[in-house]
Amino acid sequence: MFTGIIETLGTITNAVKEQENLHLTVKSSITHELKVDQSVAHNGVCLTVVAIHNDEYTVTAIKETLNKTNIGDLKISGKVNLERAMKLGDRLDGHIVQGHVDETGVCTHIENQNGSTVFTFSYTSDKNNITIEKGSITVNGVSLTVINSEKNSFSVAIIPYTLNNTSFKKLSINDVVNLEFDVIGKYVSRLTQQ
Repeated sequence: MFTGIIETLGTITNAVKEQENLHLTVKSSITHELKVDQSVAHNGVCLTVVAIHNDEYTVTAIKETLNKTNIGDLKISGKVNLERAMKLGDRLDGHIVQGHVDETGVCTHIENQNGSTVFTFSYTSDKNNITIEKGSITVNGVSLTVINSEKNSFSVAIIPYTLNNTSFKKLSINDVVNLEFDVIGKYVSRLTQQ
């Protein structure tokens, strides 16, 4: 479980394809605190640390992960949002995040609003995912509040701190992002469909 509060940005230093898996090596300021077998969210995708060397560590993404997320799109020198799993008893500053991406979305609009930046995203309707006004959403691992909830699209307003300390500062129109919809909303949606 995660909270969607990004600890730091990592830098992709290597990407090696092995059969249908992708091994990503990440340089980060938290590497010295990691251990093999630990879960770390990368743009909201829970991946297991499989090796550590100095200030770099390696994780492996399987075909299923590569098919359903933007992890396979990461490039050498690219930035990735990082969050370690939450500890029981710690404050839950974001919302309950599983690290299981529901689908990808596309950034369709970016607007500076004198103190915040509003990002709009679209997503497909075939998975029955929904957002609600003032509900929670995770975009590339960042816990955010939904504004302008529409069918198959929503917006989020990013404060300057979040913009400068996550991969949002590099996000452009048409970029693909990982979306994890609110877990409580997913259960309610499922119950009402039965």
